[in-house]
Amino acid sequence: MSLVVKNIERIWIDLPFREVPRRNMIRELPHWTILELCKVTLECGVTGIGETMPFYTWMEVTDESVARAMGKPAPEIMWDDSLGGGLQMALFDAVARANDIPVHHLLGKKQRNSAPVSWWSVEMPIEDWLSEAREAISLGYINYKMKARPWVDLESQVKTMSEETPDHFEIDLDFNTMLCDSAHAVRILRQLEKYEQVKIFESPIPQKDVAGNKYLRSQTSVPIAMHVGNPPLTTALEEDVCDGFVVHGGVSQILHEAHCITEKNKVFWLQNTGSGLTTVWCLQLAAVLSHARWPAVNCHNLYVHTLLKEPLVVDGGYVAIPDKPGIGYELDWDVVEQYRIEPIPKPYPYADLLIRISWPSGAEDFYAHGLQYWDDYIEGRRPIFSPGVNMEVVPDDGSDRWRAQYNEALKKPSWVMKDN
Repeated sequence: MSLVVKNIERIWIDLPFREVPRRNMIRELPHWTILELCKVTLECGVTGIGETMPFYTWMEVTDESVARAMGKPAPEIMWDDSLGGGLQMALFDAVARANDIPVHHLLGKKQRNSAPVSWWSVEMPIEDWLSEAREAISLGYINYKMKARPWVDLESQVKTMSEETPDHFEIDLDFNTMLCDSAHAVRILRQLEKYEQVKIFESPIPQKDVAGNKYLRSQTSVPIAMHVGNPPLTTALEEDVCDGFVVHGGVSQILHEAHCITEKNKVFWLQNTGSGLTTVWCLQLAAVLSHARWPAVNCHNLYVHTLLKEPLVVDGGYVAIPDKPGIGYELDWDVVEQYRIEPIPKPYPYADLLIRISWPSGAEDFYAHGLQYWDDYIEGRRPIFSPGVNMEVVPDDGSDRWRAQYNEALKKPSWVMKDN
């Protein structure tokens, strides 16, 4: 039975968001609907499937990586993270299917029969956050990772969420470093930790600030999570800057980092993002990682469909590790064909939006899309988590005033992704 790669097909789809995520994702992450599927066919006739988010993911699949994989034995090249997320996933899926085993048999010793998963969203008006929380609870989730942003009244929203959801429903707050420094962070984190459903603070301040993050840990009872990479993992572990980690990337990288974290008896969650395909891929990884104890964040709940023929069944916040061959689920090709598109060139076009941020003082500011106001807040040029702050999209009423405000907002620079 030949496991040599015979063919690689790349399929682009535009998978719509559900309505509540859609009207909020449009501000910053409209491109997350675009997915690239990789279908690998081996010489023995077995196929494997994987996916990539070409406008976001940790490593996109390129023409060069496809050429490098063609004609090679899949078991030899599947450990190469540089091939890209979707292609690597498809290679593992194909090799496991060819051997009639689940992917986790290729990764190590099975440690668990089920793994925790999380609901996810960007920042939203409180009525949308509540709607999403109720949907999550109805489907068996007990954890919700939310974006904590300084352009919404965060404490008021967390208070309402705590009052309107069951006591067992957990809230994780991801600041993406927007608390800026320990001087501001201590005050805000202490305000939020009094809500017992708040279980994790993620990246409150810049992760390279080792001293600041160590100090924050001493000032709050809520665990702090940080992305692996900055500071280097060895430094983060030696300096004990956080309680746990966010792990993502290719298979070899994840297994290496997970081993280092486990050696120090720290915990982590897996955060590769995409549709249900990526979710079940992470279940295969979680199966062999003893310290993947925090709920995985895969963002599959954003979409109108998981792309899987079978539903993901969540029971008490956990999903069973699939033991069927490959990734354990079958792709729904009818859904793929329904949303199939031609590849889209970069950069992804943003919609015409006018976004207003206002404060109780009467001050207000306007932006054309979400990646503009990030820069102002990351650099501390705007108030940091002020009570009563509000953000809203100003509808285009066709007026000259709206167009003038929008054109003026367009002149502001856009945020550039930094390694945090």
